[in-house]
Amino acid sequence: MKPLAVDLCCGLGGWTDGLLAEGWDVLGFDIERHIYGNEKYPAQLVLQDILTLDGRQFRGKVFLITASPPCQKYSYMAMPWTRAKTLVRWYEDADHPERRAELNALFNACIRIGKEAECPTIIENVRGAQKWVGRSRWNFGSFHLWGDVPALMPIDSATKVGGFDYGTAGYKAQAFNGTAEKRVREGDKVGGSWWNERDNRYPPILMMSSKSPARARARASAMIAKIPLPLARHIGRIYSPPSSPKP
Repeated sequence: MKPLAVDLCCGLGGWTDGLLAEGWDVLGFDIERHIYGNEKYPAQLVLQDILTLDGRQFRGKVFLITASPPCQKYSYMAMPWTRAKTLVRWYEDADHPERRAELNALFNACIRIGKEAECPTIIENVRGAQKWVGRSRWNFGSFHLWGDVPALMPIDSATKVGGFDYGTAGYKAQAFNGTAEKRVREGDKVGGSWWNERDNRYPPILMMSSKSPARARARASAMIAKIPLPLARHIGRIYSPPSSPKP
């Protein structure tokens, strides 16, 4: 039997692609089914909020947990903009600790689930998350890692994707926050907030379209957040049980 991994906040399945290539079975968890034309999650998907997930159900069954909790707010607040700095102060308000707890809720849920499952856990996010969740243990370009990061890791190599340097230090923040917005065309970010579903500048019928601004932002967000295959395959090889079949 193939070893089983769980991919939390799996999106389009960047972690999953690499794990499947290394001979794993993968069970993905997300709050929505990401399907954009031919692009979709490549393994079994469970639609469930990970805040409601109990990791103890995975004990003895799952050999690895990977996770990519949403990073848009962390990226936005790392930018040198007045509105971004205002948002940072709002979350830092000592009189409202619940705000910081809400900001980090999904990240902390990934940590909790890994501890409950008692198996290695790798969490990916952006550099800007370090201010809020602590220093990362490694980074593969813009993809920072927390948790049970192996001592030996691959050296990142940038790849041009859609005009951006995929994997380089500024790639995610640049793409998420629109500093290169004029270089993004149909199917990518078209303005508005990354974490708001609606944009009131457009009529409801357009928001339901596959080419609507909200749909385009969702697709771009999922593509930008997708883990590079070399990184995902490396983690898959490192944590593959010795007795598991090799691809």
